[in-house]
Amino acid sequence: MFPPLSYLQWIEGRPEAADHDLGSSDLRSVAPPTHADPVPPRLAGLDAPDDDTGLREYVAAEYDVHESRVLPAAGATHAGFLASATAGALARERAPAAESGDGDEEAPRPWALVEKPGYEPLVETPRTLGLRVGRFRRPDGDAALDAERVAAAAADLPGPLGHATVTNRHNPTGRLSTRSTLAEVAAAVDDEGGYLLVDEVYAPYTVDDGAGPFGGPTGAGLPSTVAVGSLTKFHGLGGLRVGWIVGPERFVERARQVEQYVPALAAPSTALARRFFANRDALVAEAREHCRTNHDLLRSFVDGRDDLSGHVDAGAPFAYLEHERADGDAVAAAAWDAGVLVVPGRFFGLDEGVRVSLGRTPDDCEAALAAFGAVLDDL
Repeated sequence: MFPPLSYLQWIEGRPEAADHDLGSSDLRSVAPPTHADPVPPRLAGLDAPDDDTGLREYVAAEYDVHESRVLPAAGATHAGFLASATAGALARERAPAAESGDGDEEAPRPWALVEKPGYEPLVETPRTLGLRVGRFRRPDGDAALDAERVAAAAADLPGPLGHATVTNRHNPTGRLSTRSTLAEVAAAVDDEGGYLLVDEVYAPYTVDDGAGPFGGPTGAGLPSTVAVGSLTKFHGLGGLRVGWIVGPERFVERARQVEQYVPALAAPSTALARRFFANRDALVAEAREHCRTNHDLLRSFVDGRDDLSGHVDAGAPFAYLEHERADGDAVAAAAWDAGVLVVPGRFFGLDEGVRVSLGRTPDDCEAALAAFGAVLDDL
C-alpha cells in the first residue's frame, strides 16, 4: 500500500534548483512567502472579510450551489483523496454482498476508471484505497474528452463502477472540455451507477472570463458529478493547501464522514482563504492576465519551431510537446543539463514528449523559453 509516486519524487526540489522553470504549472506572480511571515505575498496588505462569511459559503457562492454541497479540504490532493474514498465507500454500500470463501459476505471491490494519459496520483490514489483501476484513452492529438469512449470502458468493467476520473483542463495536454461534454460523460458514468470526478484545478485557465467558477467551465451541479478545485494552480496560493469538493448533497455528507479519518484543513489557511475571496475579483483578474500573457508566449514559441509538434489549446499556458529528433526523456535530460526544467511525458503515460508549463512571471517564462529553444537547437 501507498507505493511511492514516481512523478512527485522526481519533481521534488527541481523547480527551486532550476535556472529556468518550465515544469511548474501554478501561476506564480510573486516570490513565495518567507518562513518569518505565513501570509502569502499575493494576500499581504489585503483586507480581510468585513463579515463572518465562511469558506464553505464563499465556495458555494462561486459555484452557485447550496453550501450543503461543498466540503472544504486541505488542497486538491486531499479533496481528490476524499472524493475517491467516498465514491468507493458508496459503491460498496450499494453493491449486493457476495459470499466469500470463508462463508462471510462482502461487497465486491468497486472500480475506478481513469483517463489515459493522465496524472499519476489520480491513478494510484483509488488503487491505494482498495479500488480496482481501469483506464480509458483520450484520443491521440488533441486529447478531446469522448463520452462514447468512457461509456464503452465503463460497460466492460467486470464489477461495480465507483467513479470515473477526468481532468479539465486535461493534464498534461491542456485540452479544455465544455460543460456540455462533461454532461455527456456524466450521463455515461451515471448509467453504470458511478460518479464522475472532475479535477478542475486548471479549469479557470482561460483568456476570457466565462460564467463558471473563476471564469472556467465546471461539472458541478451535473447529475452524479463531483468537482474538485483549489486555490493552488490558477490562484498561485499553493502554500495555503486549500481546496474543496462540490458534489451531490448525499455524496458530500458521506465525504464528511470519510474526512473524519484524515482531517487536515487548518484554521489559519481557512482564514487566509477567506481573505482571498474577499478580494476575489481583483485577484482573479490579475491571474487571468498572467495566464493570457503566458499562453501567448507559449503559442508563439511553438508556432515558431518546425521541430516541435503538439496542440496548444486556446488559453492554456501549458501543453504536451514532441520533438522530431528526441523522445521525452532525452529532451528533459538535455534541458536539465542546461538548467531548464521540463517534465518528461512518461510520468503521464506519454513517452515521446514533454509537458511544458509557463507558470512563472512572463519575463521569467520568456527567458526560460529562449533557453529551452537553445537546448532544442542542439539536439
